[in-house]
Amino acid sequence: MTVSREKIFEEIWAEPITTVSKRYDVSDSFFVRICKRLNVPRPPKGYWAKLAAGITTPKPLLPDAKPGDHIEWARNGYAKIMPYPPPEALESATFKRTRSIKNRPSKHKLIADAPEHYKEINVSMSGYLKPRKKLLLDLIVSEKSLSRGLEIANELFLALEDRGHHVEIAAHAQSFHRNPTEVREQPGRTQHYSDVWSPYQPTLLFIGTVAIGLTLFEMSEEIEVRNVNGKYIPVDQLPASKQKYGSYSWMSKQDIPSGRFCLQAYSPYRNTEWQQQWRESKTGNLERQFKTIISTLEQQSSQIVGLVNEEARLAEIQRQKRELEWQRWKIEEAERKRLRDIKESKADLLAIIEAWAEAKRIESFFEEVESRTLTFDQEEPSAIINRLAEARELLGGFDALERLKAWKTPKER
Repeated sequence: MTVSREKIFEEIWAEPITTVSKRYDVSDSFFVRICKRLNVPRPPKGYWAKLAAGITTPKPLLPDAKPGDHIEWARNGYAKIMPYPPPEALESATFKRTRSIKNRPSKHKLIADAPEHYKEINVSMSGYLKPRKKLLLDLIVSEKSLSRGLEIANELFLALEDRGHHVEIAAHAQSFHRNPTEVREQPGRTQHYSDVWSPYQPTLLFIGTVAIGLTLFEMSEEIEVRNVNGKYIPVDQLPASKQKYGSYSWMSKQDIPSGRFCLQAYSPYRNTEWQQQWRESKTGNLERQFKTIISTLEQQSSQIVGLVNEEARLAEIQRQKRELEWQRWKIEEAERKRLRDIKESKADLLAIIEAWAEAKRIESFFEEVESRTLTFDQEEPSAIINRLAEARELLGGFDALERLKAWKTPKER
């Protein structure tokens, strides 16, 4: 069952939510969450009591759905999403501050509830957090650096939105992809099997209609560690008495979180390759690069549009090529069918003619036998005629005209 946001808007302003929620067999609180998700304004507190007393409150307009917003509620499965428009480049003159510092919120919407989802979570063997919730901002971080990672993301997102851009998690069923993340500061040549967490959907920055994927991750560095109860502990963090003995399991060199962050920006559009990173050489200097980062992202947004347009052009060429191949195959298949039909029709006709000739030969046999039977004695012809009747029944008849009617010409096949 799916219900449009327009219908829900009309229903909750016609009857109390307690009544509407019962109609859909859900709780009041759940239906309120549905209204929030669909951005449907609800009657204010005391609305129905005032209405009963004859006091009317103006009904607001239903806000237009923005790209990525839910436009219906689906009880089962996925609801429809307002599609994102195709990316279009903006003039550099349009990039300017649209919000003052004093008017910005203290927390970005993606950061406000994030700390709650980092409680009681798993930790990978290398030390990275693995939240159970998968619909989170794209942040790969250790427990030690979690607070700073959230602060960096919050300040960056707010600074971007000060410029009129917006940051959000991509809606489901949209054709955006997330670039893989190499967390090692020095990747090297060896094969690396990462156990870091990744979200279901990419975190997207929208500069106008141009989407740019953002991943903030804590880089790892290779250091000497001991394996302690399934976790890698740096040797220099172990008690001095335990650094040289085997009570803390074996020693090895592993990549573990370094405390330094990297911001990775990339094109989330299919079959387009664009990626740029800003790394911390020292802990704490990524924030100093925000101005450069934002300026670069604004400038590079037009390059991403060019990549998307080029991919669309190549995709159209491939589509036309496939269409030509399909048309060519249909013509060739039609010719193969025409030749096959001629062959099969001719074979069937020859079979009918051959069967007719055989039937004529058999009929001549019976007629010859019958004519000669008339010259026999009176008792003997009767026995022969009976045998001829049984023979005819055994062989069956052949109607050449009916067989010819059933035969199909090549055009009829």
